[in-house]
Amino acid sequence: MFKLNSITILSWLLSASFVMSNNIMAQSNTVEVADGVYAFDSNNVTGYNSMFITTGEGVLVIEPVNPDHSTALLQAIRAVTDEPIKYLLHSHNHWDHSKGGQIFKDEGATIIAHKAAYIWMKANPHPEMLLPDEGWEGSRKDIQLGNKTLELHYLGMNHGMGMTVFRVSESKVLYVADVVTPKRVLFTIVPDFNMKETMRSLEEIEGLDFEKAVFSHGMAVGGQTEIAEARQFILDLQAAIGAEFARGTPAMQIPTTVKLPKYQSWAMYDEWLPMNAWRVMLEGWMGPWPWHPEAATN
Repeated sequence: MFKLNSITILSWLLSASFVMSNNIMAQSNTVEVADGVYAFDSNNVTGYNSMFITTGEGVLVIEPVNPDHSTALLQAIRAVTDEPIKYLLHSHNHWDHSKGGQIFKDEGATIIAHKAAYIWMKANPHPEMLLPDEGWEGSRKDIQLGNKTLELHYLGMNHGMGMTVFRVSESKVLYVADVVTPKRVLFTIVPDFNMKETMRSLEEIEGLDFEKAVFSHGMAVGGQTEIAEARQFILDLQAAIGAEFARGTPAMQIPTTVKLPKYQSWAMYDEWLPMNAWRVMLEGWMGPWPWHPEAATN
C-alpha cells in the first residue's frame, strides 16, 4: 500500500511551491471569455485559475490563490487595462485559494468574502493570507461597478466555508471554485465536502442563467456541460457503490472494486477513484458531513 508520512508530504509541497514560483510568470495567459471578462489561466503550472472583470470604473478580481499567482495575475490585468483594482473577492476560506491578498490590497482593493469564510479566516490566520475587509451575509450580494454587475451567490454548505459562486449579469459568465473541476474525478479523499449539499448546490448552479463558466482548476473555461458532468459523476459513483452492496461485496473491498469506465479518461481516475469511493461510501453510511447549524437557515 502506498503511504505518505508528514515529512514526505511537506517535501512534496515545498518542491511543488518552488516549481510553481519559478514557472508561473512565464507560463500564464489570459483568455477573454466575454466583453470585459477574463479568465487568468495558469496553464496548470499552479493548477489554479482566476477571473477578472473590467468595468470602465475599475477592476473586479476573483481568487488570489497565493502571492506568486497574484503577482502574475496583476501583471495580466495590467496588460489589459490600467483601471484601478477596486475589489478582490474570495470564493471560500481555504488557504490554497485565499493567500496573496496583500498584492491587491497594495493596489487599493477592498477585499471581500462571505461571512462564513471571513470568520474562519480570522480564526485560522496564515502568514500569506490577508484577512478580508468585509464579510457579507445572506445568500446574495450584488456589486455594481461601472458597466458591470457582479452577483455573489452563497449556496450554503457544500465545500469549505462561505463558498460563493459569481455571476456577471451582463455577459452571463460564472466563476465556480472547487465544486466543479472539469474532466477530473473528485479531489483525493474529497476533504471538506458535504456530498448531499454539493449535489444540491450543483443543481442550483445549473439553474443559474449563464452561457460560460470559469473554473478554478483544470480547464479554465467551460459551461453547462461540465457542471452537469460533475453532478452525474457523483450520481454514477453512488449507484456503483450501491450495486456492489447489492452483490454482497464486503464494504472494505468496495472502494477498490468499484470501476466507472465512462470516466476512465478523466484526470486522476486511477489514483483518486478509490479514495472518492471511500468518501462517498462513508457518507452513505454515517450521514452527510461536515455540517453546521447555519446550513439549515441559508
